[in-house]
Amino acid sequence: MKQFRNMTYPYILWMTIMIIMPMLLILMYAFTSKGNDVATIQFSLQNFSRFFSDAIFVDVLKRSFYIAVITTLLCILFGYPAAYIIANSQEKNKVFLLLLITLPTWINMLVRTYAWMGILQDDGIINSIITLLGMKPIKLLHTNFAVILGMVYNFIPFMILQIYTSLTKMDKSYLEAASDLGANKLQSFLKITLPLSLPGVISGITLVFLPAVSSFFIPKLLGGGQFVLIGNVIESQFLTSGNWNFGSAISFIMAVIIMISMYITKKVEANLNTMEKEKTE
Repeated sequence: MKQFRNMTYPYILWMTIMIIMPMLLILMYAFTSKGNDVATIQFSLQNFSRFFSDAIFVDVLKRSFYIAVITTLLCILFGYPAAYIIANSQEKNKVFLLLLITLPTWINMLVRTYAWMGILQDDGIINSIITLLGMKPIKLLHTNFAVILGMVYNFIPFMILQIYTSLTKMDKSYLEAASDLGANKLQSFLKITLPLSLPGVISGITLVFLPAVSSFFIPKLLGGGQFVLIGNVIESQFLTSGNWNFGSAISFIMAVIIMISMYITKKVEANLNTMEKEKTE
């Protein structure tokens, strides 16, 4: 037991330095006023009142949620069929299909986003094909479409893998029993497969929505600065404006929103697991 405790000390030290201390600094800056030295710093809520009283920042927050919700819905729409196909494919094909899904994640997300800039630009691959077909080029880069496309591309593997895990853990005997009772494939899917895979969908929503709502370099690169999200505001306050107090206040607001979202999704997932156990019993 003592040896096990000694093994936890490096992790506790790392967590203290990399997580706890930065969070304490964010709290200190968020709830204090900007000053030139320690003596002039005072407790204040003006950073929060400034954020909620300014319609521009509230609109940016709404836009961030809108983009994140659209991204999450599209990831579910395209990710669920992909996960379903992989889960029901032959064993020798599953490894290859999973490799196709996870292979892009081996490359840095920033590099993948830069690649999409080359594809979507005015003289990129898509517009070159459109021009060859005798049509006029389409404005793709620096649009709302480009931002959502970049987010879906980067985050959809997390959705697919979570749903795939739930589908593979599902007891296939339920489907056999439904078939014996006269249910067709659609009825079996709606009554058995879909409800049993919902915990995976909920986990996928958590892994997609939370990074999407706080993303900053995808809208910056693919949106060209025209589609400012809350992550871009936080970045500008720290790196451009140098207003760490206001940037920390926005970061704290987002941290609270993210924790509330995680709590809700965990409660929903726990309720779904409870309902699943009750049905099996």
